[in-house]
Amino acid sequence: MLAGALSLSLLGAAVAQADETRIRFQLDWRFEGPSAPFLMAVERGYFAEEGLNVQIDSGSGSAGAINRVASGAYEMGFGDLNALVEFLAENPGAPGIQGVYVVYDGTPASVLARKDRGIESPADLAGKSLAAPAFDTGYRAWGIFAAANELEAGAVEWQNVDPALRETLLVRGDVDAITGFYFTSLLNLEGRGMDEEQLTIMPFPDYGVPLYGNAIIASEAFSEANPEAVEGFLRAFNRALAETLADPEGAIEYVRNRDALIDVEMETRRLKLAIASVIDTEDARANGAGGVDEQRLREAIQLVADAYDLPSVPEPERVFTSSFLPPQEERMIFPERAE
Repeated sequence: MLAGALSLSLLGAAVAQADETRIRFQLDWRFEGPSAPFLMAVERGYFAEEGLNVQIDSGSGSAGAINRVASGAYEMGFGDLNALVEFLAENPGAPGIQGVYVVYDGTPASVLARKDRGIESPADLAGKSLAAPAFDTGYRAWGIFAAANELEAGAVEWQNVDPALRETLLVRGDVDAITGFYFTSLLNLEGRGMDEEQLTIMPFPDYGVPLYGNAIIASEAFSEANPEAVEGFLRAFNRALAETLADPEGAIEYVRNRDALIDVEMETRRLKLAIASVIDTEDARANGAGGVDEQRLREAIQLVADAYDLPSVPEPERVFTSSFLPPQEERMIFPERAE
């Protein structure tokens, strides 16, 4: 009798699992603070409630995430929308990929400069040396930042460096400034003994650069074949993001559950910095998380095409679709700010 009941239970579990839609999801980077809502949605069963079996893997950069979704190795991923514009322009015959939920309403790209070199504003960067990896968004989009701040793009001297050396060069004084993601480079600098008070930090969105940042991306072939699965994924993520915004400290536990070696204090701060700088923005508060302003997106695509010297300019509908988003009222998820 017991054996029969167990067999029926196992059969039922197998049938339920077979009914689930599998989604392999590629992050842009390691399991760090900003990955909390993705991991929370897995562990709390939000994806499972949508009939999804979601596998979240760490990554090694936005370009890698985009390429892996394009290749079919992953159905969905998380990457820089500007890198997606570049991919679409340079690979017109490749399988379609679209952004489906913007998480970083602004690019995290920032200039981080030494105050002791007399740098207080963009104009002070003229004649100075900057370092960044060749793939860094701040490096690639430098022309946009320079034009927005009436600075000649060629007025600075660039060093193309390994990512592991970028912050070290600034701490040692070998360069005057670097570009990098605000919530990554700042914490790296602090870990090397350089305090925020020693830095002039210029986030691109605060200095006239209207680029979007990272978004959830999906294979068009997968979206067309499984629209309910993409919608369900975004509902589950949106739910987890709302809970992450309400309780960042609690959300970090889901990152630690995935990687027990993380520095919990540092990753909590990284998550809070990401929320404050590029997730909880005025536009996102006014219009709901996840969506885009069509005119701003069109302008951003053109700016990226010009700055990156792309062979073509992708149409906005190739870059992003809002058709899978939860209703706007469900995306008004930001908690009230303290007075």
